[in-house]
Amino acid sequence: MTEIVGVRFQNSGKVYYFAPNGLSLQMGQKVIVETQKGLEYGIVALPNRRVDPDTIVSPLKNVVRIMNEEDLRQLEQNRQKEKRAFHICEQKIEQRGLNMKLVDVNCAFDNSKLLFYFTADSRVDFRELVKDLASVFRMRIELRQIGVRDEAKMFGGLGVCGREFCCRGYLGDFQPVSIKMAKEQGLSLNPTKISGTCGRLMCCLKHEQAVYDELQKITPRIGSYVKTPHGKGKVEDANLITGMLRIRPENEDDVPYTIDRSECEQLQRPKQSRPQKQEKEPRKRGEKQDKKRNDQ
Repeated sequence: MTEIVGVRFQNSGKVYYFAPNGLSLQMGQKVIVETQKGLEYGIVALPNRRVDPDTIVSPLKNVVRIMNEEDLRQLEQNRQKEKRAFHICEQKIEQRGLNMKLVDVNCAFDNSKLLFYFTADSRVDFRELVKDLASVFRMRIELRQIGVRDEAKMFGGLGVCGREFCCRGYLGDFQPVSIKMAKEQGLSLNPTKISGTCGRLMCCLKHEQAVYDELQKITPRIGSYVKTPHGKGKVEDANLITGMLRIRPENEDDVPYTIDRSECEQLQRPKQSRPQKQEKEPRKRGEKQDKKRNDQ
């Protein structure tokens, strides 16, 4: 087993594994870690634990140290530089007339690079902007275009449910969300009802889908036939959350009723008879050759 510790570099970013390097770390501690791009600041998201070596990508980078007072001062200086860089970059964007929106700026902990995040409706040629920024800050400059979902994650906010954005609160990675999930969950397909502040389908559709998948396994489907204490009937409607079914009795003169799925016995759905395909008469031997001769 390999000892690891999980570190997150953003409030709700992906968790990366590092070797604790002999340190006993607790959740929420601020640490300095080695990365491919140099030293970086992060927050412990998973304390020390042992995992199967096959589940991680080796070799692991090390946790260098728990942040000290000097590191905290360096971090504060970086934050001030980020604010200044944001203001200057906005001015340069306006001067260049670029159709882009600056979202955030990140300064590497070792002060080796400034990373600018922006959104744009189309591809933007920002080569001259990079030169402008490099001449001001005298360090490596990188611009990265992000999507509207990433923008919402960076800014944060409250969803229609009144809670913090899922992407900001606890989702590490964005998962694909489809309109099919909304259909299976019985939600309104009105785009304004199932879209988040970012304008895309709400992330909660994805992480709630697993629950609906399990409920669908134990709930008779609409259109299927069931046996209840009141007799046999056809499922007209089903509420996956409450488990209540609306049943149309076999005798159509009877009034439909509601019943819990636990009181129903699933019956085999009647198979629809398909019309048999007419078999083609086998062509007699030599018929094809005779037809060719006649055509000639």
